Amino acid sequence: MLTYIISFITLILVVVFIHEYGHYYFARKYGVGITDFSIGFGKEIFGWNDKFGTRWKICWIPLGGYVKFFGDRNVFSQADQVKILKQYNKEDQEKLFVLKPLYQRALIVFGGPLANFLLAILIFFLIYSFVGKDFTPAVINEIEKDSPAMVGGLKQNDIILEIDGNKVKSIMDVSKFITLSTSDFIDFKVKRTDGEYILKIKPKVILGDDELGNKINKRMVGIKLGAYNNEINHVKLGPAQALIHSIKEVYFVCVSSLKYILSMVKGTGDTSQLGGPIRIAKITGQVAEIGILPFISIMAYISISLGLVNLFPIPMLDGGHLMFYGIEKILGRPLSQKTQEGFFRIGVFLLVSLMFFTTFNDLKDLGLLN
Repeated sequence: MLTYIISFITLILVVVFIHEYGHYYFARKYGVGITDFSIGFGKEIFGWNDKFGTRWKICWIPLGGYVKFFGDRNVFSQADQVKILKQYNKEDQEKLFVLKPLYQRALIVFGGPLANFLLAILIFFLIYSFVGKDFTPAVINEIEKDSPAMVGGLKQNDIILEIDGNKVKSIMDVSKFITLSTSDFIDFKVKRTDGEYILKIKPKVILGDDELGNKINKRMVGIKLGAYNNEINHVKLGPAQALIHSIKEVYFVCVSSLKYILSMVKGTGDTSQLGGPIRIAKITGQVAEIGILPFISIMAYISISLGLVNLFPIPMLDGGHLMFYGIEKILGRPLSQKTQEGFFRIGVFLLVSLMFFTTFNDLKDLGLLN
């Protein structure tokens, strides 16, 4: 339990700090005053003031963080500009976030998610450069009798080239692409001695264990894979290739996540797999027990998720503020404080509802609910 707690807190501290530092970096770049840089919520555990007057602090509830700007009631509040001009002198007005040009405010808000994506890219880059990336072609060694693979026409010795339009560059890609597929049928593009074929396979969904022993609904097609010519191709990449593959991995995770969320909105996705802090803590602890490399890898994926979720157009999230700025650009003026507060209430309701739903799933995953 201690390992799980320490691992979870370490991961959260890193990804939240990076996110908030993204906001902080662009705010400082454009001369916005910053009164607080907090990791966690609630009562302060410890902190210090820097030479710019910012209070850097760690708080008791390690489930997020915030950067508070000079003159704001909260992180990104947008007050009436006429009242602001009367409240502050000329020197202080230069430090106010709400009086900055629209593009600067947008960059400051976008800086948090951008920093999360850059952290993930950096982690993947280091892994591909110093540990390597697998490029072993995937060959079907065995097909289970009467399995979806057999029914769909897959054969022994088929070389898997693509799954749902995603190129299979490694034997490790196969399970990943199958797991992340959301449609009723999975398209397999395979190579045989007489040519290439595209086959539609309808997977079975069964309750099983993942690599960490957690119960999940798994999409199974009934194949056993092997390396092409029994040769493992694991190579360390040069800087350019490592960067390209790192960016592609972040892009793939973002697109796959959005497809999964869209499937849940449509009612076809598996909502039981949607977890919150408790499940993240559990998986983080399990991965940390395996080794430092898996732990760093899961940190990259959590960082991507944090950046992506924050871009959703929900008030209270970064994406909600970017939505407001888009409306401001179209209207030529910001929305009134009253209107924004109404949207914020909607955002709070949505976030609290999501929190209860994911907590329910987490408790169910732990066996505390039937």
